[in-house]
Amino acid sequence: MSEAPPIVVENLSFRYRTRTELAIEDISLMVHPGEMILVAGASGCGKTTLARCINGLIPRSYKGELKGSVHLYGRPVSGMTLAEIAQVVGTLLQDPERQIVASQVFAEVAFGPENLGLPREEVLERVGEALHRLGIEHLRERETFNLSGGEKQKVALAGVLAMRPTVLLLDEPLASLDPASAHEALALFRRLADEGTTIVLVEHRVEDALAARPDRLLYIEDGRVRYLGPIDSLPPEVDPAQVKLPAAWVVKYLRQQGKMTPPPPVPERDGEALVVFEDVDYAYGDGPLVLKGVNLTIRRGDLLAVLGPNGAGKSTLVKHAIGLLKPTRGRVLVEGKDTRDLSVAQVASTVGYVFQSPSHMLFAPTVLEELAFGPENLGFDSDATAQAVRESVQVVNLQGMEKYSPLGLSFGQQKRTAIAAVLAMRSRILILDEPTAGQDYANYTRFMNTLCRATDGRGQSLLSSRFAATLFITHDLDLALTYANRVVLVSDGRIVADGRPEDVLQDFALLERCRVRPTSLLRMNCEFLPKTGRFLPVEALAAYAA
Repeated sequence: MSEAPPIVVENLSFRYRTRTELAIEDISLMVHPGEMILVAGASGCGKTTLARCINGLIPRSYKGELKGSVHLYGRPVSGMTLAEIAQVVGTLLQDPERQIVASQVFAEVAFGPENLGLPREEVLERVGEALHRLGIEHLRERETFNLSGGEKQKVALAGVLAMRPTVLLLDEPLASLDPASAHEALALFRRLADEGTTIVLVEHRVEDALAARPDRLLYIEDGRVRYLGPIDSLPPEVDPAQVKLPAAWVVKYLRQQGKMTPPPPVPERDGEALVVFEDVDYAYGDGPLVLKGVNLTIRRGDLLAVLGPNGAGKSTLVKHAIGLLKPTRGRVLVEGKDTRDLSVAQVASTVGYVFQSPSHMLFAPTVLEELAFGPENLGFDSDATAQAVRESVQVVNLQGMEKYSPLGLSFGQQKRTAIAAVLAMRSRILILDEPTAGQDYANYTRFMNTLCRATDGRGQSLLSSRFAATLFITHDLDLALTYANRVVLVSDGRIVADGRPEDVLQDFALLERCRVRPTSLLRMNCEFLPKTGRFLPVEALAAYAA
């Protein structure tokens, strides 16, 4: 390999053909062998665009106006074929659904080495090594279609590692992973960097990414570099409202700025049962049980967070609540009716579901048509449909994108579009599968605050005024402790804990057995719980942390 640096970016700017504004502007960067650089910033700031310029997808797959240059080991990317680039740069996409091409795990991981024309013995060796490094040998013969989102992410990464690239480009690699898997992945990235692999880690979860000990931080706002350097403490150029940082850093910043807030009101519950699981077992085909003796009642007023590791059965659980799956044993009741006696369409008028992968939901030519589809098919009149669409656009911060194609948006924007589509339907119960996956911290905080915080003098939030109950599956522990009034912990197809966040999340030993890693915000909340009486968001907790 050439002695030239692995990556050199010089005065790089790019504007997409369909946009008027620059996506990135005048970015210069040199990355050295074995260096790990963390690229952070809000959704739409240009992180993914920079990655596409490095791996050659711009201007080949994404057209527009490109200025400046990118060199890989001294060779201009513009003069290399995608096949040549792919042998140097291994790219892990944010959404594994877009990357997996094979129907079986072994075939997926072997796909790259086979296309390099390697001997069968070497292909087998590379597949085995990649699966072992990620601890997923047990998935080798599984069908990719039946994997959880986190398992798919690991398989996609295994396929990249099997190519043995010298540069790894990782676009939000933690988005679908449970906390323990994310920690293991970050440790692997650090080992790869120590072994000489150059790593560009695009990730808005800066607190989590710090576990990989990145050598430098590249912080981007509005397409321009605002900070490039070490990250031993909070650089003044980095806005804690834009990226997720350690709680102690944020508290110090908030106290310096005088931006503490009072504790938010606690959502009330009145006990009416809306969805009831009675001794539910479920298995896919002839496979093992994925749900085992599940008893669960979702009640009016619940803001319920479901936590647990990849493959624990969380998504399978909620797919029963919307009638997509029927129990192998036991039954599920929605407003007193057995889901076996209801069609999916009938359940949809009561329960709205946002899939983990937005590509499973989006189909319309424009965002506006996407959001209007549900209300129109539920019988809303034109005025009610228009109002529902307007409110949904505002809640998820999609103003100005109404005429864009949903499938042309970034992953985070697609996720918000999928959420808005269900919000517009005004079902009684809202279920969100990984609502913040792929979302930058600023948008997810704004979105969750708009949904969950009181918006009127009666202490009602948008959720409590529009939905009788809300359930969200999440790997984000801070999301659960900040917004939920009830937490359910799932492990190996069983419910192992169910109660107030303050009761469930203080048991660190149980959390770690369920691959849920305590965060700095959880630890700080536990420390101040005798003073606060309940878990608080960081803005309110800052008032107690003298």
